[in-house]
Amino acid sequence: MTIPSPASYAVVGYGWRAPFFLRPAQLLPDQFRVTGVITRTAERGEQARAERGLASWRSLAEAVAADRPDFVVVSVPWEAAPQVTREAVALGLPVLCETPPAPDLEGLHRLWADVGDPGLVQIAEQYPGYPGHVARRAVVERGLIGRVNEVEVSSTHLYHAMAVLRSMLGVGDEGARITAFPKSHPLVDPHTREGWTDDDTEQDAITLRAILEFESGRVGTYDFTDNQWWNALRADRIAVRGSRGEVVDDRVTALTGTRTITTTRLERRHTGVELNLEGNDLDHIALGTDVLYRNRWTGTRMADDEIAVTDLLAGMSAWIHDGASAPYPLADGAQDWALALTMQQAASAGAPATLERQPWARG
Repeated sequence: MTIPSPASYAVVGYGWRAPFFLRPAQLLPDQFRVTGVITRTAERGEQARAERGLASWRSLAEAVAADRPDFVVVSVPWEAAPQVTREAVALGLPVLCETPPAPDLEGLHRLWADVGDPGLVQIAEQYPGYPGHVARRAVVERGLIGRVNEVEVSSTHLYHAMAVLRSMLGVGDEGARITAFPKSHPLVDPHTREGWTDDDTEQDAITLRAILEFESGRVGTYDFTDNQWWNALRADRIAVRGSRGEVVDDRVTALTGTRTITTTRLERRHTGVELNLEGNDLDHIALGTDVLYRNRWTGTRMADDEIAVTDLLAGMSAWIHDGASAPYPLADGAQDWALALTMQQAASAGAPATLERQPWARG
């Protein structure tokens, strides 16, 4: 992948998620450049200038006139995202829009009708790009566990989980019948986005489990507990089950010969541990001697989520300038959210719900 030096982008919004798109330009100035931020208020723009030295504007048109970027990152609340995306497309700018791209199914349909055809809109869905998931997907693509039939994800929520499920199952834009089971149980919640709570009391937390039966017969299982992102009392889990074996977290079990079933592990080479003085970094993930994932951004000390976001930004530039594959098209982001909305509908109704093929379906 060839990246012009540096790829430029403007960020619309300056909320909690925006810094994830700003940090790569600070860490890799030879690769990425932020032209500035577009904020609704001058006060928010001044905050961006004071904290990060960024130019700010009140509108996309002003930003483009001052310093036209290669693309625009839309990082605003759900209800505002569709209109900002339309404005960027009207200016001929490729878009990387935060998840989800619209607040509801009707909004997704309207957005697709307005901007689907130009093909300028990509979605900032980073979860399938997590290093561990890339390595697991490589196991699947190499046929080591045969044809994948079932995937269970207990990690993140809604559209993010759907993205991982669809990626591992290879179900594309298939419709699905969804059954959902919300249950409430006591759970201590020691850590939130704001930090440690120092509260060890048990409080009710809802766990939503769902079964997604896709048109192809493949099955996805969703399992998420309130605040599971931050609560380490609920670990991440993933199981990818195929016709000749399975991947469970980092264990790969497969039929490798006559009367021979082996279990190997996906091993992370993480530098900076004990006497390793290379610095704290993910270097690669390997299965035995076969490296399935290699971190392109060593030296930046980025977490997995940050690595995946940086890969998305690099993917945007390669798509725009080199004709590389689109990083995560609007159709995929819309499908993830449509499945999640249907799951929520099933949970609320206490009865199965079906998502039919949507307007963005490719075939």
